[in-house]
Amino acid sequence: MSSQIAKMIDHTLLKADATKEQVKTLCEEAKEYSFASVCVNPTWVQYASELLAGTEVKVCTVIGFPLGATTSATKAFETANAIENGATEVDMVINIGALKDKNFDLVKEDIKAVVDAAKGKALTKVIIETSLLTDEEKEKACVLAVEAGTDFVKTSTGFSTGGATVEDIALMRKTVGPEIGVKASGGVRSSEDTEKMIEAGATRIGASSGVAIVNGLTSNSDY
Repeated sequence: MSSQIAKMIDHTLLKADATKEQVKTLCEEAKEYSFASVCVNPTWVQYASELLAGTEVKVCTVIGFPLGATTSATKAFETANAIENGATEVDMVINIGALKDKNFDLVKEDIKAVVDAAKGKALTKVIIETSLLTDEEKEKACVLAVEAGTDFVKTSTGFSTGGATVEDIALMRKTVGPEIGVKASGGVRSSEDTEKMIEAGATRIGASSGVAIVNGLTSNSDY
């Protein structure tokens, strides 16, 4: 079971003070445990892609992170640049304020700008930041993401007021249906947490605790 779970984990290091040595360790762990990907900030994409060349581990990065408040043009450029540097998966943060304002056209077009920039080159995951949304807003964000052509919806950045919950994963899965990926991220620290998220409908786990998870341990990491 641990090897199956490993292939669902985006092994994550997104802290502002992450060092080159820490990114190297992240990539070495990802190779050792056969994680789905490493998820790093854009500045580390090229380095990570060099370290992981010739392996099955993908390089994932984040777009408009962690606030989602950059412009659509900026997000599209950031996506194209990340792909140029070797990213094959991009996790973008929606314009949360626009969703709160019910400016749904803006939210959808913002997502679509990233989807279009990534099309045929990288998977797109849409971070809706569930801790800041009502259930109705979570559902609407998921619908807009699917309409914009995303491959995944994702709970959280791990840098806001809360992370993934089983309830949110179940709601997101119900909303997007069986074909779209659902990623649980933020606060998934143990194999028990992970199994509950998978049972609720998650198909990918974002965690800095990947090594602890596959070894049946519990981490105190926030992400």
